[in-house]
Amino acid sequence: MTEVVVIGAGVVGLSVALMAQSRGLSVNVVDREGPAAGASAGNAGAFAFTDILPLASPGILKKAPKWLLDPLGPLSIPPAYALQITPWLYRFWRACSPRAVAASAAAQTALMDLSRDELEPFLTATGTMPMLRKDGNLQVYESDAEFRASLSGWAARTAHGIEFRHMGPDEMAALQPGLSPRFIKGTFTPGWWSIADPKLYVLALADRFRAQGGTILRAEVVALKPQDGGVSIQTTAEPIRADKVVLSAGAFSHRIAATLGERIPLETERGYNTTLPPDALDLRCQVTFGGHGFVISRLSTGIRVGGAVELGGLSLPPNYKRSEAMLRKAKAFLPGLKTEGGTQWMGFRPSLPDSLPAIGRSRASSRIIHAFGHGHLGLTQSAGTARLVADLLTATTPALDLAPFNPHRF
Repeated sequence: MTEVVVIGAGVVGLSVALMAQSRGLSVNVVDREGPAAGASAGNAGAFAFTDILPLASPGILKKAPKWLLDPLGPLSIPPAYALQITPWLYRFWRACSPRAVAASAAAQTALMDLSRDELEPFLTATGTMPMLRKDGNLQVYESDAEFRASLSGWAARTAHGIEFRHMGPDEMAALQPGLSPRFIKGTFTPGWWSIADPKLYVLALADRFRAQGGTILRAEVVALKPQDGGVSIQTTAEPIRADKVVLSAGAFSHRIAATLGERIPLETERGYNTTLPPDALDLRCQVTFGGHGFVISRLSTGIRVGGAVELGGLSLPPNYKRSEAMLRKAKAFLPGLKTEGGTQWMGFRPSLPDSLPAIGRSRASSRIIHAFGHGHLGLTQSAGTARLVADLLTATTPALDLAPFNPHRF
């Protein structure tokens, strides 16, 4: 019997597995596709520690009707999925109240601070520190009205001690040459870090995990069943028995939790991007086009243009017109961008209605720990989540109050 089995070989699952190994536990991992096959492969590569405000907010409610009218805009719901997602949207709407937003932001800030504090020691321990970059993020605005609308968010960041500075066109041009003059103001956050390439990073974590004695089984987990003294894991390969299990299977986690009788309202933010060759642009830092819901980021393997939110579940085919729409906008916003030779991608970001992940024990068994639902912040919060799960696995008082992240809070 394996002491701990982690279900999921994405950035959160492998970070948990490595942190558990560092506590002296015997750990194996099982994943339906293998390491870095899901959202960990194609994200923007950001450690967005300054991104403390939940997606669920009064501001998003004001923007949503306009955005939803554009099928290729920052937020879309395919008609074929609209009815199915209605219960999740109702919970999302409830999470947009000022009181709920304040509570979510406070919990998110605490997890961000822990994740930032844990990151560099984790990178050092896993031999991946050379992949870390600290180039910052520039958020740009097309009008005074758009800039003024952002100020309440920056005030909230000020209250939490987050460093930033507002810029005019000249400072923006010095920081990132080639921006279209349509952007009249910007805000730079130096505490927004990144990784050289998210897929290569997760593959490096997998290599380190194996080198330390762990194994990664490629199989789909179809059910969990608590048993005396352990947990039975039913897979498409052989069954596995473990003393403890960590469920960190990204957007597929709720399906596995359902086999325990747990109904967790996890939905899928389908994210799209195009990765261009490295010489596509002289990009100095990540640039966020908040009014259009996408970013452009510099990786060691190319220039990545992507983002937006399509609430479309796990089964509908990709709509790569969304990638093409963002690429056209990126060309207009950065006229020097070379748009030829790109590779399109779509991935599933696992999201809960209040923008907080599920981190805590299963109701079915204290031997099963949930660690999923990070939305677009899985990479950002991976080291902090790993610390919290390792604490739970070793009966250590968690580094944070886990009540806001209770998987059964809905």
